[in-house]
Amino acid sequence: MVVGELGSGRAGSTESPPPDSAAAVLAGLDEQQRTAAAAVTGPVCILAGAGTGKTRTITHRIAYGVHTGVYTPEQVLAVTFTARAAGELRGRLSALGVGGVQARTFHAAAMRQLRYFAPRVLGGPMPELVENKLRVVAGAATRNRLTTDRASLRDLASEIEWAKTTLATPEDYPARAKAAARETPFEPAAVAAVYASYEQAKSRDGSLDFEDLLLVTAYALEEHRDVAREVRGQYRHFVVDEYQDVNPLQQRLLDAWLGGRAELCVVGDPNQTIYSFTGADPDHLLGFADRYPDAEVVKLERDYRSTPEVVGLANRIIGMAPRRRGLPGLRLLGQRAGGPEPRFLEHPDEPTEAAAVAAACRALVDGGLPAAEIAVLFRINAQSQVYESALADAGVPYVLKGGERFFERPEVREAVLLLRGAAAGRDDGALVPTVRDVLASVGWVEHRPPPGGAARDRWQSLSALVDLAVDLVAEQPTLDLAGFVTHLAERANAQHAPTVQGVTLASMHAAKGLEWDAVFVVGLVDGVLPIAQSLNRPDAVEEERRLLYVAVTRAREQLTLSWSLSRQPGGRRSRPRSRFLTGIAPESTAARRTPAARAAVVLDGAAGQLFEALRSWRTEAATAASVPAYVVLGDATLQAIAETRPRTLTELAALPGIGARKLAAYGEDVLATVAADT
Repeated sequence: MVVGELGSGRAGSTESPPPDSAAAVLAGLDEQQRTAAAAVTGPVCILAGAGTGKTRTITHRIAYGVHTGVYTPEQVLAVTFTARAAGELRGRLSALGVGGVQARTFHAAAMRQLRYFAPRVLGGPMPELVENKLRVVAGAATRNRLTTDRASLRDLASEIEWAKTTLATPEDYPARAKAAARETPFEPAAVAAVYASYEQAKSRDGSLDFEDLLLVTAYALEEHRDVAREVRGQYRHFVVDEYQDVNPLQQRLLDAWLGGRAELCVVGDPNQTIYSFTGADPDHLLGFADRYPDAEVVKLERDYRSTPEVVGLANRIIGMAPRRRGLPGLRLLGQRAGGPEPRFLEHPDEPTEAAAVAAACRALVDGGLPAAEIAVLFRINAQSQVYESALADAGVPYVLKGGERFFERPEVREAVLLLRGAAAGRDDGALVPTVRDVLASVGWVEHRPPPGGAARDRWQSLSALVDLAVDLVAEQPTLDLAGFVTHLAERANAQHAPTVQGVTLASMHAAKGLEWDAVFVVGLVDGVLPIAQSLNRPDAVEEERRLLYVAVTRAREQLTLSWSLSRQPGGRRSRPRSRFLTGIAPESTAARRTPAARAAVVLDGAAGQLFEALRSWRTEAATAASVPAYVVLGDATLQAIAETRPRTLTELAALPGIGARKLAAYGEDVLATVAADT
């Protein structure tokens, strides 16, 4: 019906809660969240739309189950997809007075169990894990006489991972890859041969990869009754987050854990199914009510993240998707105060698009918005380079998500070692000044980010540690350096990086689960979104639509969607904007404009009006100086001015195409034109 680790260690268990604690757990939830949190016996399916308080709901559900005596904390296993999400679950449960719940990723839970049972199941200690899959894949490729480079090795490794997560053997792979329309790096038969050789190499070395962790753990539960009895006796209640992303291998392990029981709560959003290419199977979520006819299905649709304007656009995008079978659909209901309408901007070429985005980011930062609250999202990682260059030219710091992990950066490792040494020296000084002093010893200077990419990145990493210390002291005034070092170790273990002050550059896939005040979704042309290889498969095209939905719902307040008609300046402006914008964005007028005006087409009404006013002023200035119009200011610069509306010469100087000479010659006139149009 629809209504609106193994081991018996008990450390961390909570004492008996006060009688009113269960009611207090539900008190701060809305009606839909409260219904979900009170459904403590399974099977339960929580359909949680973007920004609807999913994590809050499931942690309160677990806490309510504990406080009402339905759950013993140590008998609850909450499964997440990232170590960071698991750490957040544990932290929130602790704040609700609940300790002892096991919150882990599939792989972490399987590793803990397999390490414990390895002597019984494998006849010896836990095998070594393959830390570098590419090395083993390279050897397998060489044995099969394939010529590879690093990119093709990564693709081969991805194919092997896909095969294993979908439970395809080397013998099955060619047919399964064809049925799934996989874009394989070599002929499917050749990939299958590498896959078989890879498995033989692991067997010969007595090692396991991360997919094997799940497979062997599931096998242990399926084939060893004593192991199954012990694990199922330990874990009685299961919660699985992001259930739309579960693959067949993970589902097999989950089924083995359950052993036919139905004490299961799954949480997911069919509209955020974007990982089918990795083996994720949304049918597990969509078919949940078919599998469990008595399941309670609860919908969370009140969006507390985004303004109604952003929510409305997200609903329109996903509302154009064909209806899928199974569970009911979700329609978000914005709960925040109103904000600006999303903007749709068309540009002549990618560098101009990037320059306009960088100028807008510069204006936001100058206006007081922290750079870390801004994101630029694109479909493929190759699109990042032009935005990295544009932001650097505009003097805007940025962070490339998906690069080296924060706690693995050399400067962070060095800083943590120094902080640990200072803590061992029993430094009794105040935390924040001490952290600043320690980092100053490795060249960090407050408020003075150095020029250059690598030096700037190093400074930002160290500044993030200082900012974290400041935030923690605000919450825990008595925190000392030893406590800070312990906190850093916990964050490193959970890969929970502190905030680095820079505009985030990320792929749409990497942005899932994150949010920012201002988001720029860029490069929205057919062949990029939807990506070219999806165009002959309707199901793949619809996954691309969901990817755009995910990108849009990352924005809290300000949202800009843009595209460019040509890849390079001077190129033919023939690229069609994404089909997903049809009926949503204002109609493109590029084909009806004069050649001079096509250089920068702004679809936002107010900006368009200012753009025309600036062009009129430029014509007069060019005539007076007897020079061509573009010598005064280029169209891309006029567009950046129209979009950002600078109020001072400093703001104007930050825009592309405004050097010292042009600032002196035209700056006051430009500002007067902007002011007159306000």
